[in-house]
Amino acid sequence: MINQAELAVILWDNTSQQTEGDCACAERDESPVLLNASSSQWAEQDCACVGSPSPDMAFDLSTSQEETWQIVPSLYRAALPDSYELIFNPAGPTGIMVLNKTACIALDTYSHPHGLIDDTARQLATLQLIAPIRVPKLEIPKIQSTLTVWLHVTDACNLRCAYCYLDKTGEAMAEDTGHAAIDAVIRSAHVNGFRAIKLKYAGGEPTLNFSLVQALHHYTQRQAARAGLALREVMLSNGVALTPTMIDWLRAENVRLMISLDGIGQAHDSQRAFIKGHGSFALVARGLDRALARGLTPHLSITVTARNADQLADAVAFAIERDLPFNLNFFREKDCVAPAANLAVDHARLIAGMKAAFAVIEANLPQRRLIDGLVDRSAFDAPHEHPCGVGRDYLVIDQRGQVARCQMDIKQPVTDVLADDPLAAVRNHSQGFQNVSVGGKTGCAKCIWRFWCAGGCPLHTFRATGHSDVKSPYCNVYQALYPDALRLEGLRLMRWKTPAD
Repeated sequence: MINQAELAVILWDNTSQQTEGDCACAERDESPVLLNASSSQWAEQDCACVGSPSPDMAFDLSTSQEETWQIVPSLYRAALPDSYELIFNPAGPTGIMVLNKTACIALDTYSHPHGLIDDTARQLATLQLIAPIRVPKLEIPKIQSTLTVWLHVTDACNLRCAYCYLDKTGEAMAEDTGHAAIDAVIRSAHVNGFRAIKLKYAGGEPTLNFSLVQALHHYTQRQAARAGLALREVMLSNGVALTPTMIDWLRAENVRLMISLDGIGQAHDSQRAFIKGHGSFALVARGLDRALARGLTPHLSITVTARNADQLADAVAFAIERDLPFNLNFFREKDCVAPAANLAVDHARLIAGMKAAFAVIEANLPQRRLIDGLVDRSAFDAPHEHPCGVGRDYLVIDQRGQVARCQMDIKQPVTDVLADDPLAAVRNHSQGFQNVSVGGKTGCAKCIWRFWCAGGCPLHTFRATGHSDVKSPYCNVYQALYPDALRLEGLRLMRWKTPAD
């Protein structure tokens, strides 16, 4: 079956062909144009990001020819320049798309239910902008195909970041512990029916135990191949100690690199400094330049706090200029008893800083898809009922082989790598915060955006409120920013005309 990105390309190619002397605008006015882009490369996150959905959510058009069709409920629509319109089905799998005036007219005919009358209608049905009246509500996939694992290869770090949740001990993971960890991951993946594993080499600072990263990469390759599991890997680094040799190895071995960058100059240095207090921006920038020069494109993780919210636009401009993918992540309190008041940002300031960053993007629309990392932990590649994989398809393994549910809760292990199935212990753990489905959270049931934030980070909500079954403290921020983020994606699609990652 054709995927959505291919469909969008076909639609554009079929409707943009012109004879000599034809006007492109006139052609677009006459023919229906639908643009969308599915990301072929998942946005990296520095936490338990949502995995790729495995079940197929598409309608079977071959059995729906006699059905009566209508516009799907709660379809989000917003005007764009030149009579184009942004269209988004919040409960559908096909993501954000742009329709020209003619395609919108075709869509509007389904305000009154009727059958599939032509090819344009079939395309609208394939994109799930219209649905059969008698077809039951589509179920959002609940089982992911990838088991994601945070490997805490060292507790040592050369920085002392203001928002870090770890008390550094300097202890490193031994290679035999790493092997036991990988074996445990393979066991859990096999028992629970996963088809792939994703490893996040982290810490501390993993470059301080880089020989172990290399050894575990090669060991995991062999073990995963024997188990018939696909393998994806990323190293999460502060970037200050990256060497050309490390970069070349990561690129050659197809291990992704994520680097933390919280701003330019002082905006970064104010919260990501060395042990003796001097800033790290210059060395991080050097590491990024080294990686780019050697053919490796890092992902940036940008944490937004009260110290850098007003300069966020500068960090985004830095990323856009270098064509770097990035995530904008909101600060999370370390605990709810003694919140770090100097880092928690007023929501009005946070929204203003984010909108200033969005303005930079609008002025320099990239060909690269960005929306999956624009608003905290929200992902727009597919709807989801849980904000992350904690307690479901995620393991955190510390340097001693102890297993926790979340890296921010790493000091509260629930089992270890010697267990037959560590994931079972994580799933069955009922103490402390819980990763509740968005359908079970107070304040979320009627929200149009509920399948995109899924109620927000469960640990952050629990620490801030003492409850797991309530909406995120950042709910008002998400609601304020989502329309602007969607608009940016619509403008990007218009700017580049065909899907691009």
